[in-house]
Amino acid sequence: MKVNKVKISEVKTNPKNPRLIKDDKFRKLVKSIQEFPQMLELRPIVVDENNIVLGGNMRLKACKEAGLKEVYIVKADNLTELQKDEFIVKDNVGFGEWDWDMLANEWDSERLNYWGLEVPIFSNDINLDDFFQENNQPNEKEKTFDIILEYTEEEYHEVIELFEKKSGSREKIVLDLLKNT
Repeated sequence: MKVNKVKISEVKTNPKNPRLIKDDKFRKLVKSIQEFPQMLELRPIVVDENNIVLGGNMRLKACKEAGLKEVYIVKADNLTELQKDEFIVKDNVGFGEWDWDMLANEWDSERLNYWGLEVPIFSNDINLDDFFQENNQPNEKEKTFDIILEYTEEEYHEVIELFEKKSGSREKIVLDLLKNT
């Protein structure tokens, strides 16, 4: 498929687009376009035969906010209506996962954050025995765990399962308390 550069006014947002980027994340997207506009040619906006966006609605909105007059597009003009709908959803589904160990050990977390990747904050050396003693729980042999303080709902359940398999329910209580704070 051929990448074309067109006037931004020729490209139409898709009223059926179910994906949004708002507030701080949208401002980060605008900033990333202003700082690295070459990426737009490498990842053009996908449009149908009527120049309606199938993939890249939020990038188009951010390009307009950044004051761009032209954008790069790729035309997908041989799709059925069902295929267009499927593309819209599949283009926004995240199938992969991040390798957090690699990111922590081989990448600069401040730079990752600046680029828009929300890096979880890890807190080391939380003494769970001190926590339980302060909260009238039985004092057990001292253990220290790394606990994720910011996590998605899915990550939370994965961590709970891991801790329950390894250590029982004490860690689950701490994570439940942290989740509700």
